[in-house]
Amino acid sequence: MNISAHTQEAWLKQYYYARAAFSIAWIGVAVTLGFGHPALAAVLLVLYPAWDALANLADGGRSGGILANKPQAFNALASLAVAAAIAAALPDMHRVLAVFGAWAILSGLLQLAAALRRWKRNGAQWAMILSGAQSALAGAVFIHQAGGPAEPSIATVVGYAGFGAFYFLVSALSLSIKGRRLPQA
Repeated sequence: MNISAHTQEAWLKQYYYARAAFSIAWIGVAVTLGFGHPALAAVLLVLYPAWDALANLADGGRSGGILANKPQAFNALASLAVAAAIAAALPDMHRVLAVFGAWAILSGLLQLAAALRRWKRNGAQWAMILSGAQSALAGAVFIHQAGGPAEPSIATVVGYAGFGAFYFLVSALSLSIKGRRLPQA
């Protein structure tokens, strides 16, 4: 499926804004309600990778088909598996954080691969490249923290979601600015 650069860029802007909005809303709920309610925190911890799976399926489908976008296809499958693994690991937050960390590494590397593939066609992918690299690094930190004595909580993941929201918003804004600078056909 051949998609015009303009159509793909319009989709990416919409997609990045939606990803930023979801992450901001997720953080809002986690901070206002999730800290004191373990059941809600558990739902939020499962919801985060489940949403990532759905978002990757949508992106792959709109970007030439999910089979043509192996990083998104694999990321969607991995995110669904992680949502299930987090649900199985609950309420042991050390195990939850270890699973989340492994997923952050894998999904960060897959996001990096997807951004590098898009660089030539769409440009403005530098924030997604940084986001993927930072996700992988954060995942290593999560795995290290999971082995520590301190009891992890949803608060540990809030910062990660915040950086994700920031990078998706920067990517959307970068594409918006790029679109305004180019002459319209």
